[in-house]
Amino acid sequence: MNGIHDLGGMHGHGAVRHEADEPVFHHDWERRVFGLFAPCFAAGLFNVDEFRHAIERMDPAEYLRSSYYEHWLHALETLALEKGVVTGEELRMGRAAGTARATPALAAAAVPAMLAQGASARVDKKVKAKFQEGDMVVVKNVNPPTHTRVPRYVRDKLGCIDRVHGVFVFPDSAAHGKGDKPQYCYSVYFSAQELWGSRASRNDAVYVDLWDDHLVSA
Repeated sequence: MNGIHDLGGMHGHGAVRHEADEPVFHHDWERRVFGLFAPCFAAGLFNVDEFRHAIERMDPAEYLRSSYYEHWLHALETLALEKGVVTGEELRMGRAAGTARATPALAAAAVPAMLAQGASARVDKKVKAKFQEGDMVVVKNVNPPTHTRVPRYVRDKLGCIDRVHGVFVFPDSAAHGKGDKPQYCYSVYFSAQELWGSRASRNDAVYVDLWDDHLVSA
């Protein structure tokens, strides 16, 4: 979907400020929100694409004035409400209204391996690749109101297949409970001048991971 979360190529947001010696977490509540992700994911509350789409649905003004882990908290609360895990009243009270529903515990020893995988959606399915390394492609110029992994700044742009990653779940379907729709994912090379115009550096490039359904042959 098109929203304030898709900031690539936009002007007017000021310089990116780098914090010297930035800590992993600035506040203890951020650590707790981060800790909620793994057990909720393991319990089947959401897949990674549903989580991203929940963040995308934040009010634009709230998105801009809130922090990274506030985005995560919004997604966790939104999905817990939509999946019927909690009620709005329970969120307001900060505790369960009755007997909490039990779910299998996620062993602490299993968390590092789970986080290292990055919730990868690679699947072992025999699907024919539409493109190969070196193929020239054009990104479809689509503007869906639902989740998509296509940044606005690459739509209708010419790129080259740089690497074939393999078969993955299609995020644009998985985010909405429409099935895995497995297909090939590619790293697509775009020159900076193709994306930003002739004033951009000839030496710079951007690589974007895109799926079969995002691309057509050039």
